[in-house]
Amino acid sequence: MVRLPLSPEQVAAGRRLGSLFRTARGDRDPVDVANAAGISPETLRKIESGRMPSPSFGTVVGLCEALSLSVDDAVATWRADAAGGRAAG
Repeated sequence: MVRLPLSPEQVAAGRRLGSLFRTARGDRDPVDVANAAGISPETLRKIESGRMPSPSFGTVVGLCEALSLSVDDAVATWRADAAGGRAAG
């Protein structure tokens, strides 16, 4: 099965999610956060930088747990429109 390319909106949503995780991580060592989330440090770097705009659900949950974020906050960030930060839908 061929994966369809992400839409510009999905890429933007992934960048917002990566920014949320980067901000929540603060000064914490990325290796420690990645290990706590059950992912590699390289995966964390890709997510935070927006180079992996569509991480798996398990990865998002693991990062939320490692960073003491609610999954609801991650969902709201993903769904927020780029202009005003309001949830779309």
